[in-house]
Amino acid sequence: MTSKKKKDAPEATIASTEEPRAVEVTGSNAVPPGAPTSDDGLDFFEVHIQQLGEAMDTVDPEPSVRLVLSQPKNEVSINFPVRMDDGSWRLYTGYRIQHNNIRGPFKGGIRYAPHVTSEEVKALAALMTYKCALADVPFGGAKGGVRIDPRAHSQAELERVTRRFTHDLGTNIGPDYDIPAPDMGTNAQTMVWMMDTYMNGMSSHLKNSVRGVVTGKSLLSGGSIGREKATGQGVMYTIDEWAEETNFNLDGCRFTVQGFGNVGSHAATLMSQAGGILVGVQDHTGAIVEPGGIDPRDLKRYVREHGGVGGYGRAQACTRDDFFAAKCDILIPAALEFQIGKHEAELIQARMIAEGANGPTTPMGEAILRDRGVTFLPDILANSGGVIVSYFEWVQNKRSESWQLREVDSRLKFRIREAYGRVREMATRKKVSNRTAALAVAIERLGASYAERGIFP
Repeated sequence: MTSKKKKDAPEATIASTEEPRAVEVTGSNAVPPGAPTSDDGLDFFEVHIQQLGEAMDTVDPEPSVRLVLSQPKNEVSINFPVRMDDGSWRLYTGYRIQHNNIRGPFKGGIRYAPHVTSEEVKALAALMTYKCALADVPFGGAKGGVRIDPRAHSQAELERVTRRFTHDLGTNIGPDYDIPAPDMGTNAQTMVWMMDTYMNGMSSHLKNSVRGVVTGKSLLSGGSIGREKATGQGVMYTIDEWAEETNFNLDGCRFTVQGFGNVGSHAATLMSQAGGILVGVQDHTGAIVEPGGIDPRDLKRYVREHGGVGGYGRAQACTRDDFFAAKCDILIPAALEFQIGKHEAELIQARMIAEGANGPTTPMGEAILRDRGVTFLPDILANSGGVIVSYFEWVQNKRSESWQLREVDSRLKFRIREAYGRVREMATRKKVSNRTAALAVAIERLGASYAERGIFP
């Protein structure tokens, strides 16, 4: 059932034998509706290759390294059937793209979203390679995804989708080979289902030794304390480093957040604890602004109950443009890729953007903002907290240990501080942007690995 694919397959609903229904095709080989696009029509992977080229030119690695890093090592595409609660069957397409493993096992999240494409997953897998290298985490890069809207399915249906996808991935994942984690549309429960499915394919005496097949699990199933907030915590630690470098006082600063899921909500809460004032939030359900400040804890409770920020009564409803135009010091995009294009860039008034999401800014949008002096803390630096603490969880599983939150946070802060320092040193020395510098630091690390080991045969 596993094969290589060039184009994205549709999600189709197939009639069951018990209750005949018409066949419904909900996808196509084209980019699915709602998929983010760049200003110039490039897809996510094409934009990544463009940005990678600038970083390659900065540090000039060996031609063989350029070649190897230009495409993923493995691309797995799976079409798998799942029974729905009403007895019908639906065919889903799932991907696992393994970009590079020269520095360690493949590592990366599993995304459930209606707009997932192979090109999107390819770009995300590549970013994971550079994110791990930048943070000096001994993992490679991978990413997975299933084209599905998790909000349109029951918990039972999501469990069956997850278990079937995991089963069909088979040996394409493993605790010393490729280690998934949560991403958009997935969570700790998803990872527990994946772990349990994988475990049950093992012989009895090996079951407990493979807990590390996924990270981001619940604490009861071998997860790490601090993992749930890790990406948002990493964003906060990166902002701390920037504030220290620039003598910027976070106490009383005004900030906005796009996307109020796991990353956005934790980053907002931590910023609030540092004295920041949340003045605007936007997600798939709407946008809100409140110059006097929004309580992120209260908003998080509301989002948990209502599925989004739309309708939140303790702030003013506004348009998406109003959100981006809100006066603030810091903007934290923590939703999808390509959310800040030319149009949004012309509205934004922030002095710094900390990318909690992967690829939230288009090249055109970034160019406009950088020309205006806006600082970027790029994605592979700012949102690396998730994979760093995933590494800590993996180590704890291997050692049968359980670290305390203080130790997890301390280790995370150290790695973020080290990565931030390397990026700023590269940016200053080479006179390049923080994004180019972050990729360049990672490329140097990967190039050093290939120089020492060679490319076999």
